[in-house]
Amino acid sequence: MMPPVSSPTAALTPASSEDAVTEPEKKCPVNSWNEWDPLEEIVVGRLEGATIPPAHPIVTFNIPPSSVPLYRLAAGRRYPRILVKRAQKELDGFIRLLEAEGVTVRRPDPVDFSRRYTTPHWSSRGFCVACPRDGYLVVGDEIIETPMSWPSRYFETFAYRRLFKEYFRAGARWTAAPRPELAEDLYERSYRLPKSGEPIRYMVNEWEPVFDAADFVRCGRDLFVIRSNVTNYSGIEWVRRHLGPGFRIHEVPNLCRQPMHIDSSFVPLAPGKVLVNPEYVDVERLPPVLKGWDILIAPRPDPFTGFSARVSSCSPWTSINVLMLDEKRVVVEESQTKLIRALKEWGFNPIPCAFKNFLPFGGSFHCATLDIRRRGTLQSYF
Repeated sequence: MMPPVSSPTAALTPASSEDAVTEPEKKCPVNSWNEWDPLEEIVVGRLEGATIPPAHPIVTFNIPPSSVPLYRLAAGRRYPRILVKRAQKELDGFIRLLEAEGVTVRRPDPVDFSRRYTTPHWSSRGFCVACPRDGYLVVGDEIIETPMSWPSRYFETFAYRRLFKEYFRAGARWTAAPRPELAEDLYERSYRLPKSGEPIRYMVNEWEPVFDAADFVRCGRDLFVIRSNVTNYSGIEWVRRHLGPGFRIHEVPNLCRQPMHIDSSFVPLAPGKVLVNPEYVDVERLPPVLKGWDILIAPRPDPFTGFSARVSSCSPWTSINVLMLDEKRVVVEESQTKLIRALKEWGFNPIPCAFKNFLPFGGSFHCATLDIRRRGTLQSYF
């Protein structure tokens, strides 16, 4: 008897559940829902090509008064070599620390920010890519490019395009908020720094949505934000609508007279624990959802010393601009001895690292990084 002839379609017949062999599901390279899950991959900024930004009011009203002369006199020029050299040494040390702790470090491309560019409304030179935290908000597997209000940062995203295209091809979502015009109508030209006791005023109005990602921190389904000189209510509302009903956005009232970026005011460290700057945040006015959380009051900063500190573009409270490697390990500037001691008492494992010479370029550990992948899932912590 002749054996049965196989049907030409037999090879297309689905196998039974017992015989099926499934390929392992590819892991998206972008996955970060909060500030504390175990860190696996991060983008660290660069100093190459850093240029002192033009003295636009949005710049000079957001830096310490002691640094304004440098920004006015040297606007559009490269940062002094001595500042770059000292900061680069510490940046290299920080990268070595991250890699020693098992974190994959990625870098943006170098850019010459001294080149002038023009839009229909204005022309400007650039700034730097020292602080990727400002321009990009990572929520889960999505990278959101933000509509920053500094003209000198308008094309900063180009330095990250190689990385973001790689992440996109590997499965990440990549979104850009509406590109702002940054016309004169956005800025309050009559703005002046409020004196002690006066109501907080803001450099940007509601003419169009603008925000820096560094004005947001993430706690799973809950994000916290401050209204600031670079983030308006329209920008906050854009994020709220974009993320949709699965997320909640809570505003943290801020007392800083030069409000810019939440990570020197309010820093979630772990589930149920948040570090608060008592000079900028009224603990009694925190969002009600935080009832039940431990509110850790940060000690006053130990003074940053040296020339870099004198021309810093940051508040002294950048002392709390820490980076969580997981729920216990936290990278903190080595000069902040009181904060290091407090973190130990609160049950954390602080990792001291020199970074004070990075201050003229816009921030500290949290500012200088963008966490791309943390080992965790979307949860509600409230």
